[in-house]
Amino acid sequence: MELRLAAMRGRRGRVQGATAFSRTGIAVLLALAMVLTAACTVPRGAALPSEILRETQDPESDVQVVAVTRASLAEIARWPRAAGAVRRDWLGSGLQTNTLPIRAGDTLSISIWDSQRDSLLTAEQERVVNLQNVSVASSGRIFVPYIGEFPVAGMSSEQARREIQQLMTPIVPDAQVQLSVTPGPANTVDVVSGVARPGRYPIAEASPTLLGTLAEAGGISTELRNPLIRLQRAGRSYAIPASEVFANPANDTIVRGGDRIVVEPDQRHFIALGATGQQRVVPFEREEITALDALSSTGGLIDRRADIRGVMVLREYPPSAIRPDGSGPAKPWVIFSLDLSRADGLFAARNFRIDPGDVVLATEASLPILTTAIALFRSVQILEN
Repeated sequence: MELRLAAMRGRRGRVQGATAFSRTGIAVLLALAMVLTAACTVPRGAALPSEILRETQDPESDVQVVAVTRASLAEIARWPRAAGAVRRDWLGSGLQTNTLPIRAGDTLSISIWDSQRDSLLTAEQERVVNLQNVSVASSGRIFVPYIGEFPVAGMSSEQARREIQQLMTPIVPDAQVQLSVTPGPANTVDVVSGVARPGRYPIAEASPTLLGTLAEAGGISTELRNPLIRLQRAGRSYAIPASEVFANPANDTIVRGGDRIVVEPDQRHFIALGATGQQRVVPFEREEITALDALSSTGGLIDRRADIRGVMVLREYPPSAIRPDGSGPAKPWVIFSLDLSRADGLFAARNFRIDPGDVVLATEASLPILTTAIALFRSVQILEN
């Protein structure tokens, strides 16, 4: 009887052991399946590097992958820049003196002095005749008594004064002429926006500089982000970052009558996606933004998610930028890949320029996904027990 009971206990132990082994095997298989499918089933905010680069291996792909290193930076720098990346299209040096010419619409004040007692111009006991508000006609002429119509457009005020005095000499030999000019609409500058006091400002006798005009208008608003100065003249538009005008006096050009000045904030931006601190549209805070600047401005990479070897910059080029000789991209869609786990990659990222419209993507690392899968497996074990 005792032998029979012992045999029954042995069979029961073997059955329980087999059942436990079966459960463990099933759990292991489930874990392996979860790990293999984790990349597709675990919620995440970005793709793996292998997922993004998989389709680029097709020879027919229109996407080019370029590894950004210190060696490749020089070649990439020769490639065409994106539209809006270069904002400087400025005039030459404007610090030469320039006498303001008289133009149609200006108003002149003319004083003619005569010391003769029997003067044809002055009454008794008067020595001066004042001609106020003498308008320059559209023909560029003014009317002066005893002289008639006289062309002054294009002359400086000093030239016009000497010419009038010379013409008056046959009539009034001792005549002395004084002349001042009040600028009309053609000799004014419109400061449209981006300053404390927008408005129309008359040009002084000596042509003012750009910074002088902006100062008269109250200066550039401190609320503008990386302001850009636009100067519209004779149907053309010129642009330069305000910082370059402040830094280099040669860029402080002389303004002319009819100029329009517009100061506006930097409209350029890039997009940050993936395992970065912030996923958003990021405006340019400076004239040049590098890859490291872009990551820093979005809060850096997320420690537990980002793959520091898989930071990518996605850029689209127009068909005109495609270069078969290597001086430009070979395909219209380019993925610039940066490896921030190496010193070479870090220095390259420090000097790689971001263009407007770029997408800065921090890809996901595979290890956190595996960790998530293992955590799910453990939660299943706890439920089974």
